[in-house]
Amino acid sequence: MKKLFHITILILLMAGIALPAAADDNGINSPFSRYGLGLLSPQGQGFNTGMAGLSYGMRDGRELNFKNPASYSALDSLSFLFDIGMSLQNGNYDSGKVASNVKDATFDYVSMGFRINRNLGMSLGVMPFSNIGYALSSVGDPFNAGSMGEVYPTNSYSGSGGIHKLYGGVGYAPFKPLSIGFNVAYMWGMVEHSATNSYSDSETQSLNRIYSTNIRSYSFDFGLQYVQPLNKKNTLVLGFVYGLGHDIPSDSYFINQRLSSSTVLSGDTLVAKGAWSMPHTFGAGLTWDYDNRLRVGVDYDWQKWSSATMPVLTENGGHMDYAASSGEYTDRQKITAGVEFVPNPEGLHWRDRVRYRAGFSYSDSYTKVRGANGPKSYLATVGVSLPIINAHSNRSFINAALQFERVKPSVAGQITETYLRLSLGITFNERWFMKWKVE
Repeated sequence: MKKLFHITILILLMAGIALPAAADDNGINSPFSRYGLGLLSPQGQGFNTGMAGLSYGMRDGRELNFKNPASYSALDSLSFLFDIGMSLQNGNYDSGKVASNVKDATFDYVSMGFRINRNLGMSLGVMPFSNIGYALSSVGDPFNAGSMGEVYPTNSYSGSGGIHKLYGGVGYAPFKPLSIGFNVAYMWGMVEHSATNSYSDSETQSLNRIYSTNIRSYSFDFGLQYVQPLNKKNTLVLGFVYGLGHDIPSDSYFINQRLSSSTVLSGDTLVAKGAWSMPHTFGAGLTWDYDNRLRVGVDYDWQKWSSATMPVLTENGGHMDYAASSGEYTDRQKITAGVEFVPNPEGLHWRDRVRYRAGFSYSDSYTKVRGANGPKSYLATVGVSLPIINAHSNRSFINAALQFERVKPSVAGQITETYLRLSLGITFNERWFMKWKVE
């Protein structure tokens, strides 16, 4: 009963922390979030952010690895894990003509995990799936408007929103080398973009277009891990994940307005029913563990976005149509490599248990930008995990990672983004369920 009470309190605490954070500004300022569902969240955690997000073959009962739910079966039967993380980011944006700098803070995740029964573990959590945030404007060449003289047109584009996930999952080891698991998530959020054509002369009518969808959907992810000991000190862990592709049953709206001095003169609304869909996703990873001191691994992701749909506006002879369209995306691939080293995980000195991490990843974009493939991302990371010393155990950690990311467009003249990011997380891993004996 006491165990159930503790779990209930943590669920309420997690919801109280995560849901307001998910509703706040997502800290994104990227013009590339204008396309598709926005920028996809890397969904890194405290233990793997310093390894560029390495996850599929990572298996340790002291950490929560929600990117492969099969890992939940390794959770310690005496422990309760609570994990939360955020990032501070400095972004530089350079188009070759104009450069800018923006500082942001983002909510990364909050999760918890515990063992239900022998070889059966569970995890719950909240995290972003995608983020949207940008504001762009440009002034065009003037034209002669007769008695009003020269009039300057301005094109403005803005977007906000994103999608969040509230997940629950279990992992089970039916026999010693093999573990399987799944996550089921509720997805919600808003995708909103606007484009405005306005003029320096207030009497000239402006055109405002709004594209909006209130997303309500789900996701289902399946994971597998196979542990192969090579000898007493060397172990290989092979991991696989699969994400189910499906339609999103949410209506999308296109609002076309003509304005004069911010007053709506006329407007039309078109509705695209169920125009969005999610792709099938596949991932595989291999991790080598040496004596619980050194872990080295590599992951590969493939996301089949080319078969997914999104709402697209088409115009023909003055007639507008807003409906689902495929071929607006391209398949996305990602390769991740990472390493973790701890001098002595059972050492008596604090410095012996500090974990040092490094990683690199390369990924391309799932979106197209004006018909061309989207930007490519290059990410290099270093990190450290510092034990929190307390009276009962040394299993809790403060995780810190420094990331350098370069987002390079495939077409000349587009914006190049450079990020320096500090990610911070706290993993509480306490022996809540241990029974004490008094002699």
